[in-house]
Amino acid sequence: MRKRELDFFRKLLNRRLEELLMEAERTKDQVKEIDEPVADPMEFASNGFDRDFLLRLRDRERKLMVKIKEALERIENGTFGICEECGEKISQKRLRARPMTTLCIDCKHEQEAAEERQKYEGPRESSTLWARM
Repeated sequence: MRKRELDFFRKLLNRRLEELLMEAERTKDQVKEIDEPVADPMEFASNGFDRDFLLRLRDRERKLMVKIKEALERIENGTFGICEECGEKISQKRLRARPMTTLCIDCKHEQEAAEERQKYEGPRESSTLWARM
């Protein structure tokens, strides 16, 4: 990948990382507000729900930040834009849509299909366990 393209993705990823960090600060402030003591049991329950939702959202953002940092490392070590599964180049279109991706579209489809099959087939050990009983 050319230096200009790598610079584009580096800036894009750094910008997204900064946005997530700012959002994390806002979330922290919101959780502090929600944690204020309240006398009304309904408001207390509602606050608990809101707090849990914000924390789940924050956890998803944290995981995304890890993926962004890993993508930035791949830019630095020269492996950005190369599929970790098949070793082929990941298309520019896919990288623009999801710059932290590690798989080309074909390998991603294959991975999703395998996950879907696993979901419907279930773990093989459990089926043999039931057969023994």
